[in-house]
Amino acid sequence: MGGSFRVERVSELILHELSRLLREEVRDPRLAGTVLTLHEVCLSRDLSHADVYISALANEREREILAALKKAKGFLRTQLASALDLRRVPDLVFHFDSSIEEGFRLERLIEDANRR
Repeated sequence: MGGSFRVERVSELILHELSRLLREEVRDPRLAGTVLTLHEVCLSRDLSHADVYISALANEREREILAALKKAKGFLRTQLASALDLRRVPDLVFHFDSSIEEGFRLERLIEDANRR
C-alpha cells in the first residue's frame, strides 16, 4: 500500500515539474505557439517508466509535437532529476489524450440531435 502512495506522489511531482519545464524551459520551434496541457502521468510501480498524456489545441500537428517532445526527452529527464531529487528518473513516453476532443465531438452530436 505504501508503494502505491509513493507512485502517486512521484507522478504528481513529475506532472507539475514537466508542465513548468515545457512552459518555461523547452525552446523547440515546433512547440512555439502551441498550448500543451498535461493531463496525467502514469508511472510504473518500479518508477522506471512514465506515460505522459497530453493534449494540444493544434491537434493537426500531433506528429510534429510528439517529435519535439521526444527530442526534448533527455533534457526533461535531466531537469526532473535535479528538480525532484530522484535517484532514478523514469523513461518518458508522450501520448496524445484524445478524450477531450472525443467529449467535444459527442457534445456536438448531442446538440445536433436535440436541434432536430
